[in-house]
Amino acid sequence: MENKTRCKWCVGIDIYEKYHDEEWGVPVYEDKKLFEFLVLETFQAGLSWITILRKRENFRLAFDDFDYKKIAQYSEDKIQELLQNTGIIRNQLKIRSAVSNAVSFMKVQEEFGSFSKYIWQFTNGKPINNNRQKLKEVPATTPLSDTISKDLKKRGFKFVGSTVVYAHMQATGMVNDHVEDCFIKSV
Repeated sequence: MENKTRCKWCVGIDIYEKYHDEEWGVPVYEDKKLFEFLVLETFQAGLSWITILRKRENFRLAFDDFDYKKIAQYSEDKIQELLQNTGIIRNQLKIRSAVSNAVSFMKVQEEFGSFSKYIWQFTNGKPINNNRQKLKEVPATTPLSDTISKDLKKRGFKFVGSTVVYAHMQATGMVNDHVEDCFIKSV
């Protein structure tokens, strides 16, 4: 076992540690990956992230590898098929929101050239490095996540409350909330 000091939320669960070490807080500028995290974060609303991580590959298969162009075209038959898929979270509103969010995602791409340009404008294209000493200092929302949430909702996105948006910001590296003693913080 490696002797690394990590953010305490991930310690002791291999899939959590791998996600923490390789993805969480790493800046993502590629639209497809940003959409993947958006879908996963919206499905996570009200659930634990570990639940989503454990089902991530099932989501990838069920949602055509997060191809937003395909998802935007899902028929009612496809939605009903997803509702029967025991490998994912079978919440009708969240499944339907993935479809409508794919449509909204492409509208943002049309307007801004890419979703990445749109979302990263809120941080001037760079990660916000927070200097959290302890896990309890990490907020669930911030004024910036409130602003982004409102803007996404105005653009037709669903399940994008401020908590979901802040989690998305953490996952895609828009903010760095690794605590000071985490080995990632010093990398």
